Amino acid sequence: MALQATPYKINLNLSDTDRGVYENLRMTVARHPSETEQRLTVRILAYALWYNEALSFGRGLSDTDEPALWEKSLDGRVMHWIEVGLPDADRLTWCSRRAERVSLLAYGNTRVWASKVGSAAAMLKNLSIAVVEQEPLEALATDLPRSIDWGVMISDGVIYVSDAQAQHELSLEWLQGER
Repeated sequence: MALQATPYKINLNLSDTDRGVYENLRMTVARHPSETEQRLTVRILAYALWYNEALSFGRGLSDTDEPALWEKSLDGRVMHWIEVGLPDADRLTWCSRRAERVSLLAYGNTRVWASKVGSAAAMLKNLSIAVVEQEPLEALATDLPRSIDWGVMISDGVIYVSDAQAQHELSLEWLQGER
C-alpha cells in the first residue's frame, strides 16, 4: 500500500521590502512521503522569495517533469521554473530549455555540489542560483507543525521568518544571477 501525501495548512504574512510585495497568503501544500521537512521548508521559502499571483506549486517529487514551483503564462508557456535542492547539471540544463527563466534555491552541502555543477551552470544564461544558510534552515524546519503560521520579511537579500517559537534569519548567497 502506497503512503499518502501529508497536507500542511500554511498562512504566510509576506512583506518583501526589496520588491514592494505585501500579501497575506493562505494555502495547503502536500508533502510527498519521501520529502523531508527541510525540503518542504525550502519550497515554502522559495514561494515567498519569488512570489507573484501566477506562481504555483508543482508536483515536485511525485513527477520529475515538474518543478517545485512554477509560473505559467495564460497560453501554457512556462515563464519561471523554480527548483529546490541540489540538482545535477543535466537537470539544470533540461529545466533551462523548458522555461524562459529558471531559479534554484539550493541547500545542504552546496560547496561540493557547486564544484561539480558550477561550470555547466555558468553556461546557462537564464539560471539564477541562491544558497540558503544551513543552520538557520535546520532550526526553522525542525518539528514543522502541520499548521504553519509564519511572518516572512525579505529585506536586503535576507529572509526573516517569525513563527510561534522564534525569529529565524536566513541569509542568501547568490552564486549566479539574481532574484
